[in-house]
Amino acid sequence: MPISHDAHTVKQFDVQLANLRNLVLEMGGLVEDQIHNAINALNNEDVSAAREVIARDQIINGMQVKTDEDSVSLVALRQPLGSDLRLIMSLSKIVTDLERIGDEAEKIARMTVKTYDAVSSPPSAKLLRDVTPMAKQAIDMLHGCLDALARLDVEKAVEVARGDDELDQEFQSALRRLITYMMEDPRTIGHAINVLFIIKALERIGDHAKNIAEYLIYLVKGKDVRHIRVEDLAQDALEEE
Repeated sequence: MPISHDAHTVKQFDVQLANLRNLVLEMGGLVEDQIHNAINALNNEDVSAAREVIARDQIINGMQVKTDEDSVSLVALRQPLGSDLRLIMSLSKIVTDLERIGDEAEKIARMTVKTYDAVSSPPSAKLLRDVTPMAKQAIDMLHGCLDALARLDVEKAVEVARGDDELDQEFQSALRRLITYMMEDPRTIGHAINVLFIIKALERIGDHAKNIAEYLIYLVKGKDVRHIRVEDLAQDALEEE
């Protein structure tokens, strides 16, 4: 059953649902900023900025707790059914993935501190060559699914979900290059491992963005597409009820 756009008899329930969705979008915007700031700190070798990213992760954690509390309260007090219950449950799952994306941004910041707050010389540019393009892909995916959530846009959600394969391929290519660098010059191993954690964090951000896109499809269409092959996703998500 698709999501209903009809107003409820109890107008306050509509307000509470809208507030919950807005809180999730606000959290998503903060998470997106965290990724931008973590990557900028890495590119600028700015340890202080990286530490700010680490500190701000607590704000994201607090927003997750607030959203979960609001969701439980809505279920307990309003006893929603159908599309209303699906909305609340989907937003709750989306928040979990947003919090985990925030953790990945924090991980990138921690690797930046570890890399540039050390006595050793900084890593060569070739070790970091894949970070910026992978970060752009990951951020684009997150921004896309947040935009899709704001507009309840299933087509955009499908586009985001299907883009995860490309980011996975970029990760594999980057991993092979890092291994090659380490084999050619064992002195790069320490920095290369730090970069490996960074690109793995970016790959995981893509995975979580794909999860959010799939939850949005479920929210709007009432179809669970989590275990559907990517090439079949558009047909299953976009077909009429």
